[in-house]
Amino acid sequence: MNILKFLNQTPFNLSDPIFHKDISFYVFTLPFLQLVQVWFLSSFILILIVSGIVFIITKGAFYDNKRIVISGYMRAHLSIIIGIIMLLIAWKFYLKIFETLYSTRGVAYGASYVDINALLLSYKILSIVSIISGILFFISAKTKKLKIPFYSVGALVGLMIILLYIYPGFIKQVFVKPNELTREKPFIENNIKFTLKGFNLENVEEKEFPANENLDYNDILENEITIKNIKIWDKRPIKSTYKQIQEIRLYYDFSTVSVDRYTVDGKLRQVMLSPRELATELLPAQAQTWVNLKLKYTHGYGVCLSPVNTVVGEGLPDLWIKDIPPVSSKGIKISRPEIYYGNKTQNYIIVKTRTQEFDYPKGNENIYCYYRGKGGVPIKSFLRRIIFAYKFSDLKILFSGYITNESRIMYYRDIKERISRLSPFLDLDSVPYIVVANEKLYWIQDAYTTTNMFPYSQPYRNINYIRNSVKITIDSYNGKPEFYIIDKKDPLIKTYKKIFPDLFKSFDAMPFNIQKHIRYPKDLFQIQIEMYRTYHMEEPQVFYNQEDLWEIPKEIYHEVGQSFEPYYIVMRLPEEKEAEFVLLTPYTPSRKNNMIAWMAAKCDLKDYGKLLVYTFPKKKLVYGPLQIEARIDQTPDISRLLTLWGQKGSKVIRGDLLVIPINQSIMYVEPIYLEAEQSQLPEMKKVIVAFGNSIVMEDNLDDALLRIFGKGKKQISKVEKQYKIETVNELISSALSHYNKAQEFLKNGNWAGYGNELKKLK
Repeated sequence: MNILKFLNQTPFNLSDPIFHKDISFYVFTLPFLQLVQVWFLSSFILILIVSGIVFIITKGAFYDNKRIVISGYMRAHLSIIIGIIMLLIAWKFYLKIFETLYSTRGVAYGASYVDINALLLSYKILSIVSIISGILFFISAKTKKLKIPFYSVGALVGLMIILLYIYPGFIKQVFVKPNELTREKPFIENNIKFTLKGFNLENVEEKEFPANENLDYNDILENEITIKNIKIWDKRPIKSTYKQIQEIRLYYDFSTVSVDRYTVDGKLRQVMLSPRELATELLPAQAQTWVNLKLKYTHGYGVCLSPVNTVVGEGLPDLWIKDIPPVSSKGIKISRPEIYYGNKTQNYIIVKTRTQEFDYPKGNENIYCYYRGKGGVPIKSFLRRIIFAYKFSDLKILFSGYITNESRIMYYRDIKERISRLSPFLDLDSVPYIVVANEKLYWIQDAYTTTNMFPYSQPYRNINYIRNSVKITIDSYNGKPEFYIIDKKDPLIKTYKKIFPDLFKSFDAMPFNIQKHIRYPKDLFQIQIEMYRTYHMEEPQVFYNQEDLWEIPKEIYHEVGQSFEPYYIVMRLPEEKEAEFVLLTPYTPSRKNNMIAWMAAKCDLKDYGKLLVYTFPKKKLVYGPLQIEARIDQTPDISRLLTLWGQKGSKVIRGDLLVIPINQSIMYVEPIYLEAEQSQLPEMKKVIVAFGNSIVMEDNLDDALLRIFGKGKKQISKVEKQYKIETVNELISSALSHYNKAQEFLKNGNWAGYGNELKKLK
């Protein structure tokens, strides 16, 4: 691939600050030259070794009278080979000049004062000495005298020690260390500039955010669309809930839950959805026959979709799409619900055979079908049967009477594997997500162009340049992948398009109903927020002293501390007129827990990919997630109730703490779930809201907001009072009684009684 990229390279129209070469030289040309140099050097070293062995065997070199005797023709032959090796070493030293832009010697990544003022000269001298040594070896091929050429090699080794270690060390100790910031300042500036460019952070828009504490209930009402899209369902509890109430049969599985937005009743609503995929490993052992696994149980069926902020019954999600076949209550229709390609489709299957496929269960019966799409590869002939039998090491393909010439074999059905087979040069986001569009199911996979050869850019793991240049869609029924270029400015994707002109399409060619569901990828955002916590410091002295280093905050989930995970939310950003889908995360100062800023990435088409950072006043204390978690624990009524619920037989799950910007203020929301150990059915029971110095917990978000803001002040004492009616011992005794009754109802399958007792347990 390095050769193809070199031959089809696209300029970056950006030059490095030292050698003033276009960045394309470092990204495309330099790796190619390194590859060629290593290949030739390795080849000639191997030739030298083989030649020596051959000459020894043929008596071209032998040991006589305590000395090695080398024949004249062998001296000439080896001299030429060693001379070529020395020239290749000279080439390596020349390339090292450009590799200084990836140096780690200074206080920042990239060429430092020592690299520019010591090592550049060293590499030039060593390159010249290597060339001279090579010429001496060529001359010795004629003179047959090797003493002087070998002395030159010894001189080269000595110079390497002096010029690569002693001299740079001297320069660093004498000239750099006493005045490090002054000496390194221009190189720190280079590092900051190119790191921001490498991670697409140079256009981050920073704004001040006063974090006022003057919100009232009218402000809440004015931000209705933000409030109605606050995510009180976390993907982990809701995944367990989907499994319990919507898997329908033991061979279905909800493997992933994604967050998206749909227009429902004319309003933008944030939802969670999960594909109901087929998990054949969950079939009973006696049912795991070849016919069942390869011909009958071929596809999953439909999705579960529910709004992020709605609870029904005793704390369950409000399913807008549910059941098999899919039943939609909000007009999001699915006419082609079969999932032949997904996240749990690692094995090959054969469709259009003489046996019907299992489609879906209906009561005590099963509905069967035949595949009617164009997915897979036609088997057609007996020769192809032989080929596929060999490929999958499965003779049953060869001899099965169910397979006809019309049959089609589907393989590489896993979304990421399927894409990787077509485009191994693209890095893929960790999890593809499913969307409903045009009454079909599509997978969207974010793909990245990356390199580790962007000069002066600080590496994150093994890359120092990344762009989300490609959005890939796959039809879950036919499996056809479509590659759409969303970042037309990226030189890497331009180069790949030159290499594979038929693979990529313009983003405009993506159906609009799918375009509406693209989002800024979380994996990329997490890389960017990690880099920006350091590289928001663009002033060299501040960067050098790390005076304003930020950190990713911590939060409590399921009673365990973890790094704060960015989350999607439909909200109206400050100074914006309309709500939009954004990806958001807060920052805290280094080694402190208060909040210092928050970053948002826009996901909608209009401003896709725009990054915003809102910074808080330095002198103002804004609680961070971990501080809010601590304050929740220190609120007696909340702590007492959570402790009570956590008694034997029940498990309290504290959901993700959400930081919600409203106007110019910050509000915090944390959902609380209760799960009986036997049922593994999490139910949303309480919502905690914090604002300023107030923290309340209520049955739902609306009640909590009503309590905490102006209009609900009178209700606060009323709710607090009902927590204090009974003593702790009486509460525990009553709760255990209700819990035991609930478990009896659960064992007997009495869901109504179970729900009533859980309600009393609250």
